[in-house]
Amino acid sequence: MTPTPTFPADHFPAAAFIKEIGRGKKGARSMTRVDARTLYGAMLAGRVSDLELGGILLAMRIKGESVEEIAGFLDAAEASFTPLPLPDGPFAPVLIPSYNGARKMANLTPLLALLLAREGVPVLVHGVSRDPGRVTTAEIFEAMGLAAAPDLAALALAHSRGQPTFIPIEVLAPAMHRLLALRRVLGVRNSTHTLVKILQPYAGPALRLVSYTHPEYLEMLADYFVNAAPGGRGDAFLMRGTEGETVANANRANQIDWFHDGQRELLVPRDAPTDLLAAAPAARDAAATAAWIAAALRGDAPVPPSIVQQVEQCVKAARRLGAATVKLA
Repeated sequence: MTPTPTFPADHFPAAAFIKEIGRGKKGARSMTRVDARTLYGAMLAGRVSDLELGGILLAMRIKGESVEEIAGFLDAAEASFTPLPLPDGPFAPVLIPSYNGARKMANLTPLLALLLAREGVPVLVHGVSRDPGRVTTAEIFEAMGLAAAPDLAALALAHSRGQPTFIPIEVLAPAMHRLLALRRVLGVRNSTHTLVKILQPYAGPALRLVSYTHPEYLEMLADYFVNAAPGGRGDAFLMRGTEGETVANANRANQIDWFHDGQRELLVPRDAPTDLLAAAPAARDAAATAAWIAAALRGDAPVPPSIVQQVEQCVKAARRLGAATVKLA
């Protein structure tokens, strides 16, 4: 006997969407931005049955997202939570997504965040708190005595104190967290893993640091930032991830492209020479990385030149964006 699937009380029928996106990489058709927003909004609201949800996530994994689909998904994602108020000051906030952690190299995302905060830039790091087999940014912050923000009020307080803040995705965007967590069920990543890296949760402009891991995502994301991103909500730095993190590689400069005002500008060329290999921590566990970052902040260990350069570029862009926001107000 064929089992009868169960449906939510306010079930959103997704079969027509699955029919279009589920024909394989070469046969599938992409959704319009409006359809993508409608479908992803229903997924976030829990209106799609588990059977259909699994089909959608796997179909998109095989097909790959178009720019219109990513734009529609992100429209729905950012409408699923209350936007954050902009912090006061001359700088726009800098957003650092941290969803990968480290396996082979020390995770220096906390160093980047702390260096930016030391320059007076409001910094929000968002991501996952734990990831088996990886050392997360949240764990390193915790080892340094910087607890994750338990709610949005704690984030506002940290901004007022000039402290960088880590906020778990389940606090920032609970509905997205539910879809993100399906990786443990399905065994593969889904579109939400791309969306959280380009999320812009503020009510006004912010500088997003965005990384990609596969070359095909470079041009897709570039197309999004130039042609599909909502205007007036901020700039983005796009770079190849350091083990998926948006911190510059300690031993060589990552290429960084700056997207602003519908334009793409090369800020840092790929593999730009450095004077010497960075004296990064030998161990990658949270305690050892936290101790090394503390030493670097005191001046007892050299900050990798590539990260110094990344900080300088972030400060310039955040200041420019903050000044433009004040002028518009």
